[in-house]
Amino acid sequence: MTRLIHQAWLTALPTVAVLDALTRADGEGRFVGGCVRDALIGRPVSDIDIATPLRPEIIVSAVEAAGLKAVPTGIEHGTITVVSSGRPYEVTTLRRDVSTDGRRATVAFSEDWNADAARRDFRLNALYADRTGVVFDPTGEGISDALAGRIVFVGDAERRIREDYLRILRFFRFRAWFGRDEPDATAVEACAHLKDGVHQLSAERVSSELLKLLSAPDPRPALDLMIETGVLSEVLPCAERTPLFRSMVEIDSDPLMRLSALLPADPNVVRAAAEALRLSNVHKARLLATLPDQPAVDVGMDDTVARVALYRLGRQTFRDRLVRAWAAGPVAEERARRLLALADAWQRPAFPITGADLKAAGMRPGPRMGRLLEDLENWWIAEDFPEAGLEDRLAALLAERGAE
Repeated sequence: MTRLIHQAWLTALPTVAVLDALTRADGEGRFVGGCVRDALIGRPVSDIDIATPLRPEIIVSAVEAAGLKAVPTGIEHGTITVVSSGRPYEVTTLRRDVSTDGRRATVAFSEDWNADAARRDFRLNALYADRTGVVFDPTGEGISDALAGRIVFVGDAERRIREDYLRILRFFRFRAWFGRDEPDATAVEACAHLKDGVHQLSAERVSSELLKLLSAPDPRPALDLMIETGVLSEVLPCAERTPLFRSMVEIDSDPLMRLSALLPADPNVVRAAAEALRLSNVHKARLLATLPDQPAVDVGMDDTVARVALYRLGRQTFRDRLVRAWAAGPVAEERARRLLALADAWQRPAFPITGADLKAAGMRPGPRMGRLLEDLENWWIAEDFPEAGLEDRLAALLAERGAE
C-alpha cells in the first residue's frame, strides 16, 4: 500500500472542512490528479482537486450547509470550486465520457472510480488518495509512471487524443516537466500521426500549453521531440531550434523570453506569431520590444550608458534585450549579472522641469517650448541625471533662443 506522508495540505483545517462536508452528505471525497502525483514524487502541491460520487447540486448544498462558499465554475461538467478559509478546492463529480469531438466532451455523471480514471489523459494523472493519504491506482501503472518519470496515456493513446487534441500538447508539456524515462513510443507515434488535430483547438488553449511547457526547468528535450514529430511546425510554423534558444534556457526561466528566442528576429514574423497564438497585447508588445533596436543594449556597456538605456526603454525592455544579448553570447556572465542587478535596483528619476516652469520663465506654449523641453531633457540624460545644474542649463538655452 502506498501512502502520502508529511503533506500539510492533506490534514489542513480548510481541507478537512471540505471533506467533512462531503462526508456529511453521505459521499466520499478523494484527492485526484496533480496534487497526488506531485506529493508522491516530492514536488510542492499547489492546486488541490477532489473527486466525489456526489452530484454537483448535492456538493453545493453540502458545502453551503457547512458554511463554505460554492462557486459553479464548471457545473455543466460537474465541477464546483469550493472556497474554504480563503483557499479554493475544485470538487468534481465522477464522470464518464458520452461523446467527444476533439475539443470538448459530453459527460455523464458516475459513481464508478474506475470509469472516472479511464477518461483521464495519462496514467500518472489517474491517481486518487483518500483523506488518510492512501493512494489508489486504478490503471495499476500510475504510481510507477510517476516515480519513473514516464508519460503514458490511459488506455489507447489515439483514442485519448481524439477525445481532446490538446492532449498532444499536454503530452509534451508533461514530458518537459516530469519526463525522465525514454519517451513512450506509442504516445510519440500517436502524437505524430494525429498532429493535424491541433488546428481544431483554440489559439488560447494552444498558447497556454506552449507557455507552460516553456516554463519547465529544461524544455529543450521535449521541444526537440515536438520538432521531430512535426507537432511544433503545426503549432508555430515559424519557430526555429536555434543556439539562441538553447542558451536562453540556461540563462532565463521566463517562458516569454524563451518563446522570443524560438522566433526569428523579424518584427513582422513575431507580430504574426503573437496574433496567431492570441497572446495578450502586453505579451505581444513585450515580444516585439525584445528585438534588438535603438537604443542598443549590450553586455559591454558601462553603467552610465546602461542608465540612459534604462531611462529610455524602461526596466522590462532593458532586461529583456540584455538577456537576449547575453544568450546570443559569448559574453562575460559576471558583467551581465551586474547590469541586471543595476536594472533591478535603479529607480527611474523624474525629469524635474515642466512646461509650467518654462511659462514662468516667460516662454509661450507651443512647438518651440516642446523642442526646448526635449533638448533640456536630452542634456540631463546625457549628463547622467544630475540633481543640480538644470536651472543654469535652462537659463543658457533661454538666453540662446530667446524667451519667445
